[in-house]
Amino acid sequence: MRTTNPKAEEITRKWFVVDASDRPIGRLAVEVAKILRGKHKPIFARHLDVGDFVVIVNADKVRLSGGTKAAEPIYWHSGYPGGLKSISRGKLLADRPDRAVIRTVRGMLPHTPLGRHMLKKLKVYAGPDHPHEAQKPEQLSL
Repeated sequence: MRTTNPKAEEITRKWFVVDASDRPIGRLAVEVAKILRGKHKPIFARHLDVGDFVVIVNADKVRLSGGTKAAEPIYWHSGYPGGLKSISRGKLLADRPDRAVIRTVRGMLPHTPLGRHMLKKLKVYAGPDHPHEAQKPEQLSL
């Protein structure tokens, strides 16, 4: 059997809406990363972006799972000398829940230019409203 390579005209992208209310952030991110990569499609190719768009609403109601400590710090570096910065997981989730969800999903995508391209198809909103009604997104229950 021959391996097929999907062509650009064969790739169709759908829009999905995911409600993050009372979902553990890690389990939510796993399912969203699969959709962004396109692993749910029969034409999946690991070197191409065949995934769909995902809109996450109610990100402020997402929760940390039992093993995750809210006081555990998250580190990043600005690139300048002495530029190490940190914030606790709980504080990031309370202040900027959309950034916390994006950061978690980004960790589950490839750490390459292809993964950064896939991440652009993710839209996260803290409340229940989003401006993507014109795309006619399907409600996705994970």
